[in-house]
Amino acid sequence: MSGCVGVVGATGLVGRTMLAILAERQVPIAELRLFASGRLPGRTVEFRGHSIPVRELSEAGLQGVDLMLFAAGNPVSERWAPLAVAAGARVVDNSSAFRYRDEIPLVVPEINGDLLESLPALVANPNCSTIAVVMALAPLRRAATLTRLWVATYQSVSGAGGRALQELEQGVRAGLDGPPPLGAGGAAPYAFNVVPQIAAFEDNGYTREEMKIVWETRKILDLPSLAVSATAVRVPVRVGHAAAVRAEFDRPFDPDEARAHWRAFPGIEVVDDPATGRYPTPLQAAGRDAVLVGRARRDLADPRGLEFFVASDNLRKGAALNAVQIAEALMAREAATRR
Repeated sequence: MSGCVGVVGATGLVGRTMLAILAERQVPIAELRLFASGRLPGRTVEFRGHSIPVRELSEAGLQGVDLMLFAAGNPVSERWAPLAVAAGARVVDNSSAFRYRDEIPLVVPEINGDLLESLPALVANPNCSTIAVVMALAPLRRAATLTRLWVATYQSVSGAGGRALQELEQGVRAGLDGPPPLGAGGAAPYAFNVVPQIAAFEDNGYTREEMKIVWETRKILDLPSLAVSATAVRVPVRVGHAAAVRAEFDRPFDPDEARAHWRAFPGIEVVDDPATGRYPTPLQAAGRDAVLVGRARRDLADPRGLEFFVASDNLRKGAALNAVQIAEALMAREAATRR
């Protein structure tokens, strides 16, 4: 058995998914501590047949924790992740608080899991859309030089959290008999709508979500000068992010070759037979661990361009599963060093 594992944000969508995946994968845990923001007197969460109390974060609660999984927002991670490290824990953080620091590894285990060999004290978990895109790109860039990338994401409402998901569901019901209500603060409704804004706009006209895709793709693929352009869109889907990708290489890339590379890469499932209606969709990806890839075709304007479509469960591989995979790798490496 491993030592003590803590989950921060255990009552949120990603936190609950982390717990489900820890149970599914039978990750060895001697003690589990659950944390959530705000006062939750008497709140418990079921895990492997036991009711685990949910506690507030405190420095005392960090003592003796060997591994912490953070599934909370930036302010919580910025305050508490360094304290957890100082208390002796290794931290896997799902927020964007540490992703862009050069000294912090940003890891998708199938791609750059070797960064975990040094047992870093803090590891950043990438953006949910970025993970699916780089999973599809990684096997291709091993076969050719990736020179340019365009991405348009179609991101489900669960990526905005539990309240946003409730807003979508309420808006769909209300919208059947009239206009769906506006979102919080008068924002465009999720129901029956497509919203080309996720997060705040930066000075360059791109949203923060779009810039995450730019920065994180470069860092994960170790291509710091890669030209990347992204548009991030929220769509009225419960769970499952999708993306239309155009990747340009230094040579023509045949779709059949791309499919062969994808099939040989762990964590990818090729779903690509448009003639029979087989291609990746969020609904098909929801609840599954694999990143689905399909609609592979040459760019009609440039033979060096390859276009394809990806879909994945943003709560699983896009967040919780990737974090648990990082945790498993750290546990295995730590155990190996003790032998």
